[in-house]
Amino acid sequence: MPFLFTLCGGHISPILVSAKDRGIRVVDTRHEATAVFAADAVARLTGVPGVAAVTAGPGVTNSITALKNAQLAQSPLVLLGGATATLLRGRGALQDIDQMALVRPHVKRASRVTRVRDLTPVLETAFQICREGVPGPVFVECPVDLLYPETLVREWYGAKTGTTARGLAARARLLYVERHLARLFGGGGVVPAGTPEAVAAPAPDAAQVRHAARLLAQAERPVLLVGSQALASATEADRLATAVRSLGVPVFLSGMARGLLGRDDPLQLRHKRKEALREADLVILAGVPCDFRLDYGAHIGKGARLVSANRSRDEIRKNRRPTLAALGAPELFLRSLAGAAGGPRSAWGAWRDTLRARDAARDAEIVAQAQARAPGGVNPLGLCRALEATLADDSVVVADGGDFVSTASYVLRPRRPLSWLDPGAFGTLGVGAGFALAAKLVRPQADVWIVYGDGSVGFSLAEADTFARHGLGIVALVGNDACWTQIAREQVDVLGDDVGTVLAPAAYERAAEGLGARGFRLEATTGAESVLREALAVARSGRPAYVNALIGRSDFRKGSLSM
Repeated sequence: MPFLFTLCGGHISPILVSAKDRGIRVVDTRHEATAVFAADAVARLTGVPGVAAVTAGPGVTNSITALKNAQLAQSPLVLLGGATATLLRGRGALQDIDQMALVRPHVKRASRVTRVRDLTPVLETAFQICREGVPGPVFVECPVDLLYPETLVREWYGAKTGTTARGLAARARLLYVERHLARLFGGGGVVPAGTPEAVAAPAPDAAQVRHAARLLAQAERPVLLVGSQALASATEADRLATAVRSLGVPVFLSGMARGLLGRDDPLQLRHKRKEALREADLVILAGVPCDFRLDYGAHIGKGARLVSANRSRDEIRKNRRPTLAALGAPELFLRSLAGAAGGPRSAWGAWRDTLRARDAARDAEIVAQAQARAPGGVNPLGLCRALEATLADDSVVVADGGDFVSTASYVLRPRRPLSWLDPGAFGTLGVGAGFALAAKLVRPQADVWIVYGDGSVGFSLAEADTFARHGLGIVALVGNDACWTQIAREQVDVLGDDVGTVLAPAAYERAAEGLGARGFRLEATTGAESVLREALAVARSGRPAYVNALIGRSDFRKGSLSM
């Protein structure tokens, strides 16, 4: 079933009612950003563009952060924005602002519809553009007088057929309105939609694939990094996983690529990535730019050959010029490379063993730290290990937070492709509820978990009401240390002041109860797995569950602030 995410408003009511009449499930949220985040997540999980509709003015402005997040994450979605009536634009109408100027920098295209007959063609173009090349969001502004019946719009404008105007000025005004309405509604009304055109992923050049195969054959210490962009063709995830296994190159997975190889594939590495990149003689970046996450390319050894496969001309050479730049879909590049290469070389065995030994040593350190006492509450590593033990094979984990969520990323092992959702390069807090909402709708049989920090939960706590109203059993785990810890840790050490970083140990479980969820309070590491399993049972019954875990302070991620 298709979905339309929204927060209602008078400018878009006809869209919502018509969507429902046509069998589209209208899912209303408590904030416009949540609606757009949900549309983003639908696209990531299915490969089909998500759709959201927001009302004019504040509805559009509230969506900007989520739009920008989708743009930087390269997620295809269509946002329908309400707008004042065409004849009233610029005259002080309710919520009338220059939305196009505001939105245009954050989308692939922003279009304003000015005639009823153009609604369908503009929407068809929007769905095409958002999927082409480097995917991203598209905005379509829909003035309210294009959405209501012509007879009603004529009443609003005081221009019913047969109305008699008195005086020259009145007749001139009536003539102007009549001409405007004739243009607005002329041409036969709404055009029927055609069959959507398929959009092929951009294929890499065959010569570049052969060049990469030669570089791989010469390598003794290769490393592969697969990022979110490689999962843009969501339905092809299994074929991508087969190609990665066929190559036999030690691989790190990031973003949406987490879970691509399942939980325990021996090729996959999770720790000490920086050291591996600095020692590698060949690094293959598949949909991964050299941005802050790779220290602008400095993590890769100066003597290493670098192969970058990317859809974006800008990202493929960002901060570090590659030995080989393969412009095109990274998933197609890896599949072609797997066909052109001769499989894993025996010479890589010692290299793989070295990397695996480091991984195992780091895992052992984490296990030891998870068993230690955490001053002030639950050991966050121990809590994450309890969650890891609770995750079923068909689970989706949504990451929304800073320090606690980043800690969880060291421990949690997604079981399957497309089972991990995080904001992406923008590092946006507040994605949790929207992402989880979409995940539970497109994969209703899956267990959906949100891992929150106590800072990030504040952005979307009210969406517990959305989950409850729509009968969506989602589990939210809040790591509550009463602090914006990722910021405080460095701020206090460097600047000697915790100003702006201190929170209260709020009873999030009670707030969630008031919004229709079931709340749980966790104060000891020893009971963590039992509480999580009880919360999961509640969610499987169709009711959302929120676990407020009072976690203690930890130096596990000290020195990890990103700039």
